[in-house]
Amino acid sequence: MILLAVLFLCFISSYSASVKGHTTGLSLNNDRLYKLTYSTEVIVNQVGESLQDGAGYKLSSNVDVVLVWRNPDGDDDQLIKVTIKDVNVENANQREGEKNIFKGKKISQIIGKDNLAALQTPVLLHLTRGKVTNYYSYPSEPVGVQNLKRGLASLFQMQLTSGTTNEVDISGNCKVTYQAHQDKVTKIKALDTCKIERPGFTTQNKVLGISSKAVSLTSYKIEDSFVTAVLAEESYGFALNFQRMATGKIISRQKLELKTTAAGPGLMPGKKVDAVVKAVDSKYASMPLIGQLFQKECKRCPSLSEFWQTKKNQLQPDNLGKAESARSFLDLIHHLRAAKKEEILQILKKEKKEILPQLVDAVTSAQTSDSLDAILEFLNFKSESDVILQERFLYACGFASHPSEELLKALLKTFKSPIGSNDIRETVIIVTGALIRKLCQNEACKAPAVVEAKKLILGGLEKTDKKEDIKMYLLALKNALLPEGIPLLLKYVESDDGPISHLAATALQRYDSSFITNEVKIVMNRIYHQNRKVHEKTVRTTAAAIILKNNPSYIEVKNLLLSIGELPKEMNKYMLSMFQDILRFQLPASKMVRRVLKEMITHNYDRFSKSGSSSAYTGYVDRSSHSASTYSLDILYSGSGILRRSNLNIFQYLEDTHLHASQVVIEAQGLEALIAATPDEGEENLDSFAGMSAILFDVQLRPVTFFNGYSDLMAKVLSASGDPVSVVKGLILLTDYSQVIQLQSGLEANVEFQGGLAIDISGAMEFSLWYRESKTRVKNRVAVVVTGDITVDSTFVKAGQEASFETEAGLEFISTVQFSQYPFLVCMQMDKQEAPFRRYVTKYERLSTGKGYVYRKGKEKLFPGSEFPLHQENSDMCKVVFAPQTENSSNGWF
Repeated sequence: MILLAVLFLCFISSYSASVKGHTTGLSLNNDRLYKLTYSTEVIVNQVGESLQDGAGYKLSSNVDVVLVWRNPDGDDDQLIKVTIKDVNVENANQREGEKNIFKGKKISQIIGKDNLAALQTPVLLHLTRGKVTNYYSYPSEPVGVQNLKRGLASLFQMQLTSGTTNEVDISGNCKVTYQAHQDKVTKIKALDTCKIERPGFTTQNKVLGISSKAVSLTSYKIEDSFVTAVLAEESYGFALNFQRMATGKIISRQKLELKTTAAGPGLMPGKKVDAVVKAVDSKYASMPLIGQLFQKECKRCPSLSEFWQTKKNQLQPDNLGKAESARSFLDLIHHLRAAKKEEILQILKKEKKEILPQLVDAVTSAQTSDSLDAILEFLNFKSESDVILQERFLYACGFASHPSEELLKALLKTFKSPIGSNDIRETVIIVTGALIRKLCQNEACKAPAVVEAKKLILGGLEKTDKKEDIKMYLLALKNALLPEGIPLLLKYVESDDGPISHLAATALQRYDSSFITNEVKIVMNRIYHQNRKVHEKTVRTTAAAIILKNNPSYIEVKNLLLSIGELPKEMNKYMLSMFQDILRFQLPASKMVRRVLKEMITHNYDRFSKSGSSSAYTGYVDRSSHSASTYSLDILYSGSGILRRSNLNIFQYLEDTHLHASQVVIEAQGLEALIAATPDEGEENLDSFAGMSAILFDVQLRPVTFFNGYSDLMAKVLSASGDPVSVVKGLILLTDYSQVIQLQSGLEANVEFQGGLAIDISGAMEFSLWYRESKTRVKNRVAVVVTGDITVDSTFVKAGQEASFETEAGLEFISTVQFSQYPFLVCMQMDKQEAPFRRYVTKYERLSTGKGYVYRKGKEKLFPGSEFPLHQENSDMCKVVFAPQTENSSNGWF
């Protein structure tokens, strides 16, 4: 019995000792040399493509690992030495003949003698409880080589128990989850949580932005507390949100296998790891395990001036409707982002007037400190002779993909300084509103410049009495969409001045539903039903649209329906069309409208048989499971048959967000004297006016005027035509995404997506007293190019892919009214030019010495043009020859 007790105590003592010495991570045996093979490969291709079709390369080597030191006080504290040997580089996918860029080259020629020597220099890893707490290497080694060794070193960091924790490795400080099962451990790294400093930016609006997905999984096979096999794979996928034809994918893999073990050196003595490291080699220094950014040099790149000479002809004004102009615009931005202020100023000062506006677009869109300093020094806002260049600069600021606080500060400084042109002064503050909104969307609403800009706009609206300044600040607020500006808008929406009241109403119309409170809707109902004063039709119909768009109550819908029949003739027809459009297109208010229409008092023949030519119509341009593009066209006439307002909108919806892609509004008033007609109620004393207002990519532009005043009106009437007036013309950077990604293997990936738009929108209004006819035209000419470029670089070899598509299109909207009789004849047409669509994919593998392999493929499709009416009241009015309909063309009658 005593013997059994002694044996039991010995067993317990032995068991306790083994638990105490057991490690929580990898553990190397003393005096052993571990011989492993290691490889890492990367492949770049399109989403959905086979890996065999991708571009890439593979690095392989042997690896020796030995235990240098173990803390006498605990097995979990180790210092190991890792040495890379017998390096080789080859294609990830087999290439024959000249397609193999490595054929006939020694490894020292591919990597470089210095890089090869550095790569094969050992590194020391201090492992504490399975985690790399210190990484020791030579500081003088090239960053690209260091990163490759960091990628290998990170594989030795793991734990043998399940759980979630944060780890620091080459990818940064990341959240990782371990799943341990017998002799296998799986590590899942949440790449979206990794904290690492890398340059990058993206477009603020999700519709024009890029979707990405990243996955990292590492599997360990463990035997005797050391790895026998490690397989790591991470993947990154990218796609343009509004057009999934521009995609890219990166697959990066690492493989580490134990081949054999042999007798190795003995352990070094010591209690402190720093002293042991110094004893191994005093040149070693503790360095971050997180990957470091390395500088890339372009040895054969042309200077900015040289590159500009090759591209300037494509940016001539006559080429703005062509895809080559948008592509050259994107290429120029790339070079401008790497240029210094002096280089940019040099080409600005030397260029001719006709091409300077396009150059100003590109310089402003580059959005670097040097480009901003250069353009501000070049432009003279005190002069009226540079108005076109000043306007192009300001609109490029408004369309900025990732505006900075410095840009907003520059505009505020410009506004406070003398400005020669009043139009430019107005544009500065309007664009300032757009920048406020974008910076607030980027969580910079409390930045000093943003706070100052808010005070400028809101304070201006509160203090000014000048009509033109009120309009200016209202337009700025229409861009900024500040919640604190709503009380001011409610004040001006009930103004006695019709244009100001209408402008305030359209500003409220752009706010999200969450800001349209009961207080706002009470005011809108008061305006529509004219409880306090008489309002113009344009204001009343806008108020009705706000009510119906923002969760209308039963009584609100009922009162709006009951008003039909009591309104001016054309307003009756317009409101009726609005309700019919809500029901037909199943807009959010349709359920409530259907409830109200169950009552006979609201749903009867008398109410729904009102005649007129005004209309409202919404339709789909395109629709898929995750996105939709819609157009809406509404037109309101005066009782005499003259256009009062036409409004064409295009929206792009993507899941839970949307983009107001474009809006073109043509307004006219006070034209009844031309045909001796009686103005509608509330519009008896309006001045003669016609003009156009536009929103482009969520940015309200400064309105333009066709004519203002009776004398200007008569000049247009007597000439029987109206010259086209440009609303916006230039080059716009739509999509702008740039990201540097540290791959776990040590390689560095650069991902860039850019979308450029060359656009020319103009409008005109024509009158003929002889033919008693009026005509309005809106002409759109656009070219779009989108490129997605992904490159994976090791400093001595790179592989990449560029996927791009381009198209050119022309649209012309024509509205014709003959008011020789009533009901007057109305025709609305849309002429669409044929549109080529081209898609290209280029893949390449290239050595730093210049030798490379390039593979290209492309596809082109031509979509036929078409001419079709959108609305007509008399079949003889629109004599249209219809083009054959395709799946990408449509027509609508309403």
